[in-house]
Amino acid sequence: MIGKRFMTLTVLAAGVVATVSAAGALAGGGGHDHGNGGGSVTVITTGLENPRGLTFGPDGGLYVAEGGSGGILSTIGQCDQALQAGPYTGGFTSRISRIDRYGHRTTVVDGLPSSTTSPNVGSLVSGVADVKFLDGTLYGIEAGAGCSHGLAGTVNSVFRVNRNGSTAQVADLSGFQKANPPADDTYEEDDWEPDGTWYSMVVSDDSFYAVEPNHQEVDRISRHGKISRLLDMSAASVAAKQWIGPTTITSHDGDFYLGNLSEFPIVPGSASIFKLTRSGRLSVVATGLSTVLGSAWDDHGRLFVLESMTAAGFPGPGEVGQGMVVRVDRDGTITPVVTGLSFPSAMTFGPDDDLYISNLGFAAPAGEIVRVDESCLDRRGSKPPCSY
Repeated sequence: MIGKRFMTLTVLAAGVVATVSAAGALAGGGGHDHGNGGGSVTVITTGLENPRGLTFGPDGGLYVAEGGSGGILSTIGQCDQALQAGPYTGGFTSRISRIDRYGHRTTVVDGLPSSTTSPNVGSLVSGVADVKFLDGTLYGIEAGAGCSHGLAGTVNSVFRVNRNGSTAQVADLSGFQKANPPADDTYEEDDWEPDGTWYSMVVSDDSFYAVEPNHQEVDRISRHGKISRLLDMSAASVAAKQWIGPTTITSHDGDFYLGNLSEFPIVPGSASIFKLTRSGRLSVVATGLSTVLGSAWDDHGRLFVLESMTAAGFPGPGEVGQGMVVRVDRDGTITPVVTGLSFPSAMTFGPDDDLYISNLGFAAPAGEIVRVDESCLDRRGSKPPCSY
């Protein structure tokens, strides 16, 4: 059996290093268009370090969480680590960047925790995983911190970014997980992440809702730092006889929608979109998806899903150009609207109604931001999808 750790984000890095040059050759420079299918896909920024979650700020800028490049610090012998993914090494190389309308990048805050798995499982880098604004203030969620990730004296957290570029911890996610393990204790010990592998969050009801795939949970974090669990997905995982592990969360009409990565090696069509009510009731909305790492609703009430890899097997050269965005219609029909992406990791809609994607999200410094024209998202009938 493939360990659950390989069913989480560690496996995404396997093969990425070997394919960055090939993917980069496909990408080219920044600011170019790929016209196809009546719309265009444009690279607006390049040179990012493992870009992940992204959001637009009240100033119109695009804020991007960058995982960084890890480091050389180690905690071997000081605390438990995930045996399959460790030993980790860490540093303070993660950052949050702002991208202006011309594609120019500036640093909002840097020196944030960043960690790297063992080369044996792909040297995956994790750092700041997602960013969101609440009442005009920027917040981030950290995934690469903690003693288990090679960084003693740090914790995974939700943090606030102050106007002077400093940060302030809002909630200790590492501490909460250690004090509140999931109901299912049948996980393989060598897969277990003591500090978690947080991936995305959404703002709703004056709070943050975050997903963590390794422990399979959805948690609510108030702006004052109180943490409570909305869903322990491990019970559903046991019932389904397969690991589920939510990686993306979005909200619509009072409910939450979750996407999952599914198991590895990749079986195309084995991931799903789930609806989660405020009371914690979970139901399946759409099936037949692959490696879901992003989801977003447009102003017309349509759901779009980011599939990072769609070829069967383990990540490698064959996954270059296999990422895509699909539209999930109300009747469950899945329609590809953007193809040709390589290891995309997150997406969001902009104030211009275009779709913005973190592409090459598991490679540094080859990461980029891609803009998809709104016209690409309306594909009907035989109209081909827009292609990167």
